[in-house]
Amino acid sequence: MNAMDAWGFGTHAAANTTPGGGAADPQPAHVDTYEPRRTARAALTRILEPGDETAGRWLRELGPEALWRALSGDADPPGGANADKIAGLKLRAARTDPAADLAAVTALGGRFIIPGDKEWPGQLDDLGDRRPIGLWVRGQANLRFWALRSVAVVGARACTEYGAHLAATLGAGLAERGWTVVSGAAYGIDGAAHRGALAADGATLAVLASGVDYAYPRGHTELLGRIGEQGLLVAELPPGAHPTRSRFIQRNRVIAALTRGSVVVEAELRSGSLVTARRALALGRFTMGMPGPVTSGLSAGVHQLLRGEAVLVTDADEVVELVGSIGDLGPHRQGPTLARDLLDPTAARVLEALPASGGVDAAHLARESGTTRDIAQSKLVELLSLGFVQRCGGRWELVRRAETAVGSRRGGT
Repeated sequence: MNAMDAWGFGTHAAANTTPGGGAADPQPAHVDTYEPRRTARAALTRILEPGDETAGRWLRELGPEALWRALSGDADPPGGANADKIAGLKLRAARTDPAADLAAVTALGGRFIIPGDKEWPGQLDDLGDRRPIGLWVRGQANLRFWALRSVAVVGARACTEYGAHLAATLGAGLAERGWTVVSGAAYGIDGAAHRGALAADGATLAVLASGVDYAYPRGHTELLGRIGEQGLLVAELPPGAHPTRSRFIQRNRVIAALTRGSVVVEAELRSGSLVTARRALALGRFTMGMPGPVTSGLSAGVHQLLRGEAVLVTDADEVVELVGSIGDLGPHRQGPTLARDLLDPTAARVLEALPASGGVDAAHLARESGTTRDIAQSKLVELLSLGFVQRCGGRWELVRRAETAVGSRRGGT
């Protein structure tokens, strides 16, 4: 048994050898085993391409069962439909066996969820007619609950070590804070984010451009298996379906809609990750970017986003502060507090009036600091006790000292 078969990848794909994904020697399709609406939507996921807005309008106007009948030849095609397009869809429909697909995902321990199910993530409805027809899901967790607190982490496939480190650290940090890390299981940033979440024993979800039993990329077969065991694999396409360029692009809209926000870690000026970020922005989701070296082409796309389309974030705390609920605040960050920062304004003026070398008397310091001689003398005594100045007869001078942060020196301020 090879690595793919051990995780159940490729099993169903091998059985479907005819064009369009139909079985080479189909078994009788006991369609009535499943509710008609679910069966119809399962069939349509094999016939229609993800994100097809025209097909989505047909689905909304006719309903899944009527559209399935129309495309399978048992009813008139949708009004105003392009004849060539309908002809191509009918060829796919003739090779479609939804019962076999539903049985295949069940055998994998998965399920097919549709709008109206308790597990359906309602935020996907924001896609309108581009909403998924249904989702093939593999994993034990509840997709709707996991998606409620989820963040997409996306970026370049050919990422740098810097980018991989940021993605893994961010994935782990989000997982430790109880957030689901969502990505596309691709090489580079996607894989690093998933691994970071898994290493933290957290929740991670991969949205695929293929069926949930088809390992792509091949080098991530083991990673996809781990996600299927510990997290969730989600796809719009039925078991055995292969990825294509357009399916990768359409997959991005699901990642954007499913999550509270998207973080781009590294991306060139032309990148699918930027598509995800801009789709998230258009849907009213939070769009974030992690900066990199200005000399790196792999950060150029992120920097372009940060010039007005995205919010700059550097770690999980800042992401959660943006996408979380009221009270999910990141730590307040500031530079170290130095001892002289704690001086009152008058004492600070007297200290600043002291020359860098040599000493002066209190009367001179009073004039330079804009105060009376008595007040200047009082503040000099305070500064003496704090170790800022020393007295040499009737003159005062600075003490040569290394300025340290408050609390960093043993036993005092």
